[in-house]
Amino acid sequence: MKANADVDEDEYWRNRAAEAQKIAQDAYNPDPELVTDNLNAAVSRAMLGRNSTRRSLKRKYKGPCLATNPIDRCWRCDPNWATNRKKLAECPLGFGHKTIGGKRGPIYVVTDASDDDLINPKPGTLRYGVIQKGPLWIIFGRSMIIRLSQELMISSDKTIDARGANVHIAYGAGLTIQFVNNVIIHNLHIHDIISKSGGMIRDSVDHYGFRTQSDGDGISIFGSTNVWIDHISMSNCQDGLIDAIMGSTAITISNCHFTHHNEVMLFGASDSYAGDSVMQITIAFNHFGRGLVQRMPRCRWGFFHVVNNDYTHWLMYAIGGSQHPTIVSQGNRFIAPPNPNAKQVTKREYAMEAEWKKWSWRSEGDLLMNGAVFIPSGDQTKGKKKGLSRYDMISFKPGTYVRRLARFSGTLACTPRKPC
Repeated sequence: MKANADVDEDEYWRNRAAEAQKIAQDAYNPDPELVTDNLNAAVSRAMLGRNSTRRSLKRKYKGPCLATNPIDRCWRCDPNWATNRKKLAECPLGFGHKTIGGKRGPIYVVTDASDDDLINPKPGTLRYGVIQKGPLWIIFGRSMIIRLSQELMISSDKTIDARGANVHIAYGAGLTIQFVNNVIIHNLHIHDIISKSGGMIRDSVDHYGFRTQSDGDGISIFGSTNVWIDHISMSNCQDGLIDAIMGSTAITISNCHFTHHNEVMLFGASDSYAGDSVMQITIAFNHFGRGLVQRMPRCRWGFFHVVNNDYTHWLMYAIGGSQHPTIVSQGNRFIAPPNPNAKQVTKREYAMEAEWKKWSWRSEGDLLMNGAVFIPSGDQTKGKKKGLSRYDMISFKPGTYVRRLARFSGTLACTPRKPC
């Protein structure tokens, strides 16, 4: 690989940022409620004809394949999933629904768990795969633990698909999606991520440059568009589990299981950066589990659809924000902690009540348990679609269905020639 050491770093990243900003503007949906309606209709279709009112379903399920939400129904119970891996690219819903990752490229197999050379990574390593030109569908030849020496810079049009192996990104740096487009991350364990000192790191075949100290995020999305994160198990990172900042948009986070962490998700890093107004993110069918404290998510500026997630634990609050984000909470289950001072689901920051009362935060069909309280604000009819057919207006499933919809959150133990 050519080093290109003479390139002006500031100019290189300015050009990348300008290109990413144009892609984000093209992806921005001026009618985000249409996306929420489409997802709600898909949830309803997925539940039709099923015994969707079952209770007391145990988490460790050993019966026949059950795909309990519309994303999973798209691919999970096909016994030939391993020979038809790219079917997954047809399955995202929500704001990240156009993400196809590496669907149009060849399959690349990770066989080497090492991460020793950051400028000229070895073929067979994960770092080598994620920097290649063009689309690539990255899979793993065996189970492994990958300890990243520095942040992993993922280029555009990539899928990291860990189905069929038990793959942990742990005890080192995390994943960075910076000024790129079209990335799928699927079925990884990401935990115990720590800040790294930075240094010379390759981010593409044609370029490497100096990176400052990484924050210690599990997944950092920076100025990027069309990102789908699905069936990830995450815990215990030094900073956030997932951060999306600097005009990142068209993102879906689904079917993930989050545990043992303080600041879980940050969407928008600064109250002063109005570029995050284009941010549109769907959070669906996730389980926010044991040992979580706050930011599930914490939002600024953009539009956030939080739908059919299971919030079984928090210590401070579940959903927070500042700088007038629009938050639509639909059909979630919120189980408040025993602490009488932490019953409120929502938290507004850096604004007086007279100001935050104008922000559009609404709760529809949420199941509020153990004294949980969601404080709505703003115009509760703002942006709601008019004149749609009954089919378009099929409601999201209420919070009583969440335990089923999010039942298989987190990584899946997939075996070739068997339903996943």
